[in-house]
Amino acid sequence: MGQQSLLADRDAYIDDFAGFVAAAPSSYHAAAGVAAALASFGFRAHDEAEAWETAAAGSRGFIVRDGAVIAWRAGTGVTAASPVRILGAHTDSPGFVLKPRPDFTADGWAQAGVEVYGGPLINSWLDRDLGLAGRVVTRDGSEHLVRTHAVARIPQLAIHLDREANSGLSLDRQRHVQPVLGLAGSPGVSALELLADAANRSAVGESAPSEAPLTNGENRVRPEDIAGADVRLFDTQRPQRIGASGELFASARLDNLSSTYAALVALVETEPEPGTIAVLAAFDHEELGSATRSGAKGPFLEEVLGRLRDGLGASREDAARALAQSWCLSADAGHSVHPNYPEKHDPRVRPLAGRGPMLKINANQRYASDAHGAALWRRVCESAGVPTQEFVSNNTVPCGSTIGPLTATRIGIRTVDVGVPLLSMHSARELAHVDDLHGLARATGAFFAGA
Repeated sequence: MGQQSLLADRDAYIDDFAGFVAAAPSSYHAAAGVAAALASFGFRAHDEAEAWETAAAGSRGFIVRDGAVIAWRAGTGVTAASPVRILGAHTDSPGFVLKPRPDFTADGWAQAGVEVYGGPLINSWLDRDLGLAGRVVTRDGSEHLVRTHAVARIPQLAIHLDREANSGLSLDRQRHVQPVLGLAGSPGVSALELLADAANRSAVGESAPSEAPLTNGENRVRPEDIAGADVRLFDTQRPQRIGASGELFASARLDNLSSTYAALVALVETEPEPGTIAVLAAFDHEELGSATRSGAKGPFLEEVLGRLRDGLGASREDAARALAQSWCLSADAGHSVHPNYPEKHDPRVRPLAGRGPMLKINANQRYASDAHGAALWRRVCESAGVPTQEFVSNNTVPCGSTIGPLTATRIGIRTVDVGVPLLSMHSARELAHVDDLHGLARATGAFFAGA
């Protein structure tokens, strides 16, 4: 993020967003990237184990918990009863996570054991150039962010050996998704060796992974030093603008880095409405149901808001009054109408990429939007000059959910679900329209500003 206003320049925003996604192959990298950007704009890092400074008008801060990050920016005139305006998002995406004791060999190939994370489109991960990324913890308790170059591939069976593959591909989630790393017995061809090398590169500040192994340095991490790993596969292909006019954006992890980055830019560039506190809450583990210490079902947001209230000297009455005036935008990716499967969508509500971020509605409260939330969202979009549209599921197609209902239930805050329309959601590589991506950031800025 540079000095120019990304909210005012769509193309600069998209270029910067592409760099953010490329640097965030895991939730841990995403949280670290958000933290680094915030620090560069004067937001103060907070430690959960330390006392926090007293909240005041104009104060800016953030805290990272594992793969989640919460940041805040206080407007002028904040008091103990000041409401918050929260943009809730998540940093994780479906895919594959490295298993314990990952290294094994089969028929002369060196492979890595992986477990399915969330609900990915498994076939979209076949025959891609994959890396390993996440965090490892060594026996001394030190944590290392790690990322390799393209080291793995989940190879599909040739059509000559499965003549029915194009009639109906069936993948066993254990047998058919284990990636190959190379030939058994080749030097350095093990997941743990690759992760140890990546940890050492991180320690010496290498800006990008390299295929050449490090050969010197003291206190090097060895494979046997790794006591725990939270590591996933990631697609090494960089995000790219495509389409006849460059209007489309193809990338990994649009669900849901599209919302995380929109909130980051809006928080940095927008002065909060006087008397309010703007908050970015980017949780981890949404794709698993959010039931973790860094997920939306956990206590993270409630604890942060409580500590900010304490810093303002809030009583229980003050906190209740503040919450009654507060709002949360639960921003998560949604579905554009698919031209090859039109019957999967509602026959009359037909959201399309390029026509603006969506208001997401579900009668069974799989989304938290209601009539008041719809009115707020329309005001926000009108203020930002951003078009909007609605999404509702076809009655015969089960509806997904978001952090919206979870946050509303846990915190008791009024919540509305919104998001950017995608094609190929939960694919290794998803597709969005550049106007929608930028429009979500502009709408979020208007939300923080009090529209």
